Amino acid sequence: MPSHQLEYEILGASAQSVEIILDPGETVIAEAGAMNYMTDGVRFETRMGDGSSSGLLGKLWSVGKRMLTGESLFMTHFSNGGKTQARVAFAAPYPGTVVPIDLAKVGGRLICQKDAFLCAAHGTRIGISFAKRLGAGFFGGEGFILQKLEGDGLAFVHAGGTVIRKELNNETLRLDTGCLVAFSSGIDYDIALAGGLKSMLFGGEGILLTTLKGTGTVWIQSLPFSRLAERVYAATVQAREEVRAGGK
Repeated sequence: MPSHQLEYEILGASAQSVEIILDPGETVIAEAGAMNYMTDGVRFETRMGDGSSSGLLGKLWSVGKRMLTGESLFMTHFSNGGKTQARVAFAAPYPGTVVPIDLAKVGGRLICQKDAFLCAAHGTRIGISFAKRLGAGFFGGEGFILQKLEGDGLAFVHAGGTVIRKELNNETLRLDTGCLVAFSSGIDYDIALAGGLKSMLFGGEGILLTTLKGTGTVWIQSLPFSRLAERVYAATVQAREEVRAGGK
């Protein structure tokens, strides 16, 4: 099914959201709870999966795949039921960057981390992709299961901090395991040791790095949510200890 052709506007700088402009009859699908606001004329409906499967078995399979990724069983479909343009905006649950990706320009398929997907044009198929190598599944930071977006329309993913786009031409790129956002078809995903024993133990970069090889596009985030959460937790624990020490 061809995807609906959407117009959009990215709003904000450090904590971005995306405003989708819907022509009459157009639909955008999104993760449950991602909607920020919508104008008059937009109606929404919660459905199982992305709507690409019409039969009961297809819908159950779609739901099963979403259970494996840890996402909600349901997705929300926002449609313009009016006669003029309408708008609906989506925002992620933490500060970062919204990245628009035209799936038709990246080979019709995009592999992304499990919590990166924000919304997409109706007609986009949202599935799962298994890490091909055992090591990548155990130690790659993204687990065995990644999200797979397929179609010929726009998809929007969210990442922490600044997003850097790298074009690989039969090249190899190594990065911190949590910094990977997404990659296009033609890229092989694996993990590798960070270096010698001293570097792994005392270098501060972790024991393993994500390794991407091939020809295609890679999106990298400068501030993974896990790294931000670790710093916030460490600062909170330190503040508590200082309060306790001061009270003695």
